[in-house]
Amino acid sequence: QVQLVESGGGLVQNGDSLRLSCVASGDTFSRYSMAWFRQGPGKEREFVSGVSWSGRDIYSDSVKGRFTVSRDNGKNMVYLEMKSLKPEDTAVYYCAASRWELRRAVSAYDYWGQGTQVTVSS
Repeated sequence: QVQLVESGGGLVQNGDSLRLSCVASGDTFSRYSMAWFRQGPGKEREFVSGVSWSGRDIYSDSVKGRFTVSRDNGKNMVYLEMKSLKPEDTAVYYCAASRWELRRAVSAYDYWGQGTQVTVSS
């Protein structure tokens, strides 16, 4: 099993930057594909970005070019660097781990953190 804890959320203004962190404990972190999802008010949880054990990364179209995902297997950490934030980025952001290859589907992820709130004011 893997336990995930996110941090770094907060209230920022339109155009600001923010960095989210997720620390993993439990099983061997490097075995897992890691991803960030988000869920806005009244919306379904959606894929934001993910990174494979080897560092290959993928992004949703809505954040491509603004967000950067990375991982440090030595520290059991995954990060989401968010730039040029927009009000529509407002959501609870979740870190997730999958035992399988990197995928975008919520159902592909076995373990989830509790989430961290990101609010972007206009």
